[in-house]
Amino acid sequence: MYAGFNQNSFGRALTPWVKRLLIANVAVFFLTMVDQDFFFQWFAFAPSQLLARPWGALTYMFLHGDLMHLFVNMLVLFFFGPPLEARWGSTEFIKFYFICGLGGVALSFVFAPAWIVGASAAIYGLMLAFAMNWPEAPIYIWGIFPVKAKWLVAVLFLVSLMSAFGGAGGNIAHFAHLGGIITGFLYLKSDWRPGGVKGGRRSGIRVRRMAIVPREDSNQEASPGKPSAGKPSAGEWSAGEESMLDEVDRILDKISAQGMTSLTTEERNTLNHVSRRHRSN
Repeated sequence: MYAGFNQNSFGRALTPWVKRLLIANVAVFFLTMVDQDFFFQWFAFAPSQLLARPWGALTYMFLHGDLMHLFVNMLVLFFFGPPLEARWGSTEFIKFYFICGLGGVALSFVFAPAWIVGASAAIYGLMLAFAMNWPEAPIYIWGIFPVKAKWLVAVLFLVSLMSAFGGAGGNIAHFAHLGGIITGFLYLKSDWRPGGVKGGRRSGIRVRRMAIVPREDSNQEASPGKPSAGKPSAGEWSAGEESMLDEVDRILDKISAQGMTSLTTEERNTLNHVSRRHRSN
């Protein structure tokens, strides 16, 4: 594993589930210091005890073998978690976290049926999700060497793949790491990805990837006698407004890839104008 962070994460407030996960993992770690063997026996994931102790498939994510194991996982969660939870919402974020953790269990169960502990599978899934949302974001390894998120995750995937199938030991659950990445990728590419978007649409709403102002579908008719609460339907948007919203999407994509500092004065003014207009509605 590595220690790294995103330069744009400093000053970002901790989001609800990231904060809870940090507190829970740290609290459980110190609790296990009382009797680590007891807690690992009852709450680690052990394939041979799957039927007797099925809860281990979830509780193993909160157990860590030593302080460094805990520190690295929580460091990555601290920096990569908040932007994802802020974008997806808390419910989708925690669902994705546990799904990746379960993916780590599944792959380990199939290829390396040994007991495992740690949040690494879920953490690897979060790193993948971050790289898919902000592929060009620089990640500073040890706070010094900048690497784009997409390349960092690609390298981690290859290392996990070679280590898992190359027989690398060291008490590291390489298949769990690999399972977290693969499960996260399949989930994000499927119709169950965060936001419930399927085929580019959601519940009759035209979903723009990063839109400030939602727009109703042009084929969705308003109910007779019911006003639109001051928000125009698709047929009421002028060509100029459609163009403006497309420009907003482009600017927000630029922020996602390069950060706020990359914006020109004109682009900042455009965002301010649309934001004020939306609030006034």
